[in-house]
Amino acid sequence: MQKFITPSLAPVLRSSPTSGRRPSPMRVLLVAWLLFGLIGSVWSFASPLMSVPDEPAHAIKAAAVARGQLWGTSSGVQGAPLTVQVPGYIADLNNHVCFAQRSNVTADCATPIDASDRGWRTGKTSAGNYNPVYYGIVGMGSRGLSGEAAIYAMRLISAWMVSFFLAAIFCAASTLRRFHRPVIAASIALTPAVFFLTGSINPNALEIATAGAVFMSLCAIFEQSAGKIPISKLLLVIAALSGTLLAHTRPLSLLWLAIAAVSAVLCYGISTLIRTLAVRGFQVALLVVALSSLFALWWVVSAKSFDSLLAGAPIPAEDAAVAMLDKTVFFMVEYVGVLGWIDTLPPPAALYTWVLGFGAMLLLAYTARPVRGRWVMALLTLTVIVVPTALQAGSSEKLGWIWQGRYTLAMVVTLILAAGVSTRFRPYRITPWTKSMVRWGLVLGALAHAYVFLEGLRRYTIGIQGHTNWTEMFEPVWQPPGTWQVLALAYILLLLVAGVGLYRVLTTPQAPYHPVEAARASQQRP
Repeated sequence: MQKFITPSLAPVLRSSPTSGRRPSPMRVLLVAWLLFGLIGSVWSFASPLMSVPDEPAHAIKAAAVARGQLWGTSSGVQGAPLTVQVPGYIADLNNHVCFAQRSNVTADCATPIDASDRGWRTGKTSAGNYNPVYYGIVGMGSRGLSGEAAIYAMRLISAWMVSFFLAAIFCAASTLRRFHRPVIAASIALTPAVFFLTGSINPNALEIATAGAVFMSLCAIFEQSAGKIPISKLLLVIAALSGTLLAHTRPLSLLWLAIAAVSAVLCYGISTLIRTLAVRGFQVALLVVALSSLFALWWVVSAKSFDSLLAGAPIPAEDAAVAMLDKTVFFMVEYVGVLGWIDTLPPPAALYTWVLGFGAMLLLAYTARPVRGRWVMALLTLTVIVVPTALQAGSSEKLGWIWQGRYTLAMVVTLILAAGVSTRFRPYRITPWTKSMVRWGLVLGALAHAYVFLEGLRRYTIGIQGHTNWTEMFEPVWQPPGTWQVLALAYILLLLVAGVGLYRVLTTPQAPYHPVEAARASQQRP
């Protein structure tokens, strides 16, 4: 059995005896968690309450679970919302979406949430029979608070929880022997859509973050195992936590968990998996995730979670399949950042930025050497294209059109991360040209993130009108908490800090190291 890495090795992991410094995994985790948590918090305040798709249903479900109601009362009709007993201001949230799917309507149309309405009332939620784990955690924000404060508290709890697993992706990537391209892939994979969902009450964001964390932490574990390096306890904890929570996020999450795990195995081979299975710490992590998954599967079946899907006009299965295949590339718009209730498209410049980024990573991965690294790309590409098509076609005659691009975003993020891992063997030399490319890439990405954020603010402060109206934002009809100007400045500053941090990581000399050898070398130094 391999032994775990000990705390005495932690300082050594920060550097290689031959290459100078490389990022400490724990430091990466903590700094990235702080940055992503603050970015998610800014989005929480910038987006009007109930301005994210299905947020009222998720908020009502969260408040109900936090009060001991794990599922609601069903009418037995497919697509009909379930009923729960919640405080009146929570039950009334469905009436605060007057701007939904009307991009020219500002957020001031919504009436204030009555914090004094705390008596028990019947609330309706389409998430009534979803797994309660996410909702139980987030719903605690509504205990002891009321009105808008309670909603913002739930948003912030969700944002910081999701941010931990987004940070875990970078933490795991930084431990790889050749970490530069996996870190670049992680930076590209976290689109504005990911952060927009992070700042909301919606398990979709946690699904995306944990799927990425499962894949990247398993890759890091397999690499250490293949190199006969003691497996980091931190990576084992990340893999166990992310896998456990991923199983409980949404009805489809068990499928995403299986695909993420298989993808990591394809990156490193069956022999590496067999070697890793002999590690006691990995066995414990695997057992925890397996037990969690069994409970999640039991919940999906016993609670009939798929019965919550809203029913629309029936569509022939073959028509739905053709339409889904036709929309495969169009869903890129939603992967980048369709804001509001799918009513505010990202600016074309921002969209093209991610088309360029995604395209570059995928092209490198599809032509990667060794060729066996391309198998994971084939699996994930088919997943992104075929699975949504099959699910939509299989349910279209009963439920009509149900699919949204964000439902696949967990696998899209995993696909881009896999592209980074698959291309890790390509030479990465720190040259003036490399540094210039990194600088311009980070500037372009930061500008695109800021542009989408400002577009969201414009949509809710003055509405998307038939004319260009950016200057009218200085006379806003609606203001978020703290004003849009302060939030925009905070967001830009956070992007600047994140960009500087990434630049330092991506221009750090890439030199492999072995923790045990590094420890011995350190002990031999005078």
